[in-house]
Amino acid sequence: MNSINKKYGTIKRIGIDLSKNTLQMHGEDEKSRKILERGFSRRSILSFTANLSPCTIAMEACGSSHYWGREFMKQGHTVQLLPAQYVKPFVKSHKNDRIDAEAICEASARPNKRLVPVKTIEQHDIQSLHRVRQNICKNRTALANQIRGLLGEYGIVIPEGIAHVFSEMPSVLEDAENHLSNLIREVLNEQFEELKHIDERFQAITKKIENVAASHPLCRRLMTLEGFGPLTATALYGAVGNGSQFKKGRHMSAWLGVVPKQYSTGGRSRLGRISKHGNCYIRSLMAGGARAVVQYADKKEDRLSKWICQIKGKKGYNVAVIALVNKNMRVAWAVLTKGEEYDITHQEQLAQRYEKAAA
Repeated sequence: MNSINKKYGTIKRIGIDLSKNTLQMHGEDEKSRKILERGFSRRSILSFTANLSPCTIAMEACGSSHYWGREFMKQGHTVQLLPAQYVKPFVKSHKNDRIDAEAICEASARPNKRLVPVKTIEQHDIQSLHRVRQNICKNRTALANQIRGLLGEYGIVIPEGIAHVFSEMPSVLEDAENHLSNLIREVLNEQFEELKHIDERFQAITKKIENVAASHPLCRRLMTLEGFGPLTATALYGAVGNGSQFKKGRHMSAWLGVVPKQYSTGGRSRLGRISKHGNCYIRSLMAGGARAVVQYADKKEDRLSKWICQIKGKKGYNVAVIALVNKNMRVAWAVLTKGEEYDITHQEQLAQRYEKAAA
């Protein structure tokens, strides 16, 4: 037995409350008795856990939890990342780091808990590309709207959309009869040059994401689905990996928030609108791809298109879009977990077989 085990006893479970500088640790033995309670700096905690016997280390899922999870797993420990909403009920009295660490440790001992899988560096790289692209897109849109707003004050109206700004700004700046002074013309030219620079960065980061999608086997398989492109495929893989944390496709749909809210009491079950839980960025990407499929479904004769047209005729366009997103999430789970490409012909054959068996 090493010196740490001699001092504290055999530690079976540890809860760590993460922060930027100080990490509070709460340790318990196999009988859930507290045997360790102390804080560590970022530099000292890894040397402490390296001398521990393999145990379970639990943390709240947050910005740096995946990094610490990978480091602890390298040392042979079992890592559990808990969603913050499942830890909150175990917080006692006033909130502080010590009580939070104890709550995390207690929540990790529950038998039916939900965990967040530790992301790989590859997943983090992909998510970082998407977040940078989101920020660049936001800045590009804000700058284009500012240019349109400034020109509107001088009676020059440019239609909405980045493409209109790029197509009409050169003629606006060169027109000597639009009553723009030299000062504002110079300022607008500087703004337009900045917009072109931001757009170049936006196109470059998008190209990097497309290259990742083309080179990654799971992303290539996801792009065989209807409505999936490089952005959707890489964003979904960056968030869920191989999908092994979900037992079935419906669970992944529920994680994205595209299943109905449920309110059941007294044996009566009521279903409402979709819950909209989970990652809104991925949900918006998938909804955009699904809209493109639904828009042209009436021009196709395959089984999926007929199914979409049937829902669109009964429930409306938007319901058909969400229904396709829900179906795509379930198919995507099967593609990720089984490692097979999506074959719509095979799916149609299975559906026909099930219909014959039911008849």
